[in-house]
Amino acid sequence: MNKKNGYTYILTNVHNKVSLYPGVTSDLVKRVYEHKHKLVEGFTEKFNKWEDLYESII
Repeated sequence: MNKKNGYTYILTNVHNKVSLYPGVTSDLVKRVYEHKHKLVEGFTEKFNKWEDLYESII
C-alpha cells in the first residue's frame, strides 16, 4: 500500500504579519510554491509575499 502523508501549514503575510492562512495538502512543497507564485485564485492571491510560519505532518 502506497500511503501519502498529509501536511498542515500556516502562512503569514510578510509585510504586516496580520493575516494567517491555514491549509492542508499532500504535497507541501508544491502547495507553498503555488501560494508564493499566485498560481491558484483565492485568498492568498490577493496579498503579496507569503512565508511559511508553521508546518506539520498529519
